[in-house]
Amino acid sequence: MSKVVIIELGCANTASVQFALERLGADAILSSDAAEISAAPRVVLPGVGAAGYVMGRIHQLGLYDTIRSLTQPLLGVCLGQQLLFESSEEGNVDCLGLIPGKVRQLTARPDLVVPHMGWNQLEITRDDPLTQGLSNGDYAYFVHSFVCPVNAYTLIEADYDGPFAASVRKGNVWGCQFHPERSSAAGAKILENFLKVSL
Repeated sequence: MSKVVIIELGCANTASVQFALERLGADAILSSDAAEISAAPRVVLPGVGAAGYVMGRIHQLGLYDTIRSLTQPLLGVCLGQQLLFESSEEGNVDCLGLIPGKVRQLTARPDLVVPHMGWNQLEITRDDPLTQGLSNGDYAYFVHSFVCPVNAYTLIEADYDGPFAASVRKGNVWGCQFHPERSSAAGAKILENFLKVSL
């Protein structure tokens, strides 16, 4: 059984991620203990809320250096993906700096509702173990007002106010802007793949 530690920051809906991983046979536990996180075979960084507040929690819990120094597979989910980048326009906050780029705010218009909330299609732009079994046009469920830039580390794109990085990877670090735990078969496949990735 794959063991996964979900970082508990006290500000995210970690239960749904935990249940989704457990449905796939994982031993998923919640922890904010640096030693337990560092020793885990796989780590998930979830996030709901404002980037500045969640980064503040990471610092308060003494987890900033712990997360940055992980060498095992790490998956950031939703805001967790955004926090992997260098900085965010949301409060002009410095993030974890594991992936180059700045997270930008979606611009509301009469024809564009912000936050982006609902199902959107995925376009796979790079082959990767995380995307195995997915197809272009698969749908995933999004809830967000900020987007990560498309760059050399983008695995999957989606389009809302222009293209944005729906999934990323750099080395041992992966991210999903969408909620895989709410994204039906495509989301379950992403999580299943994460439980199998090796470095």
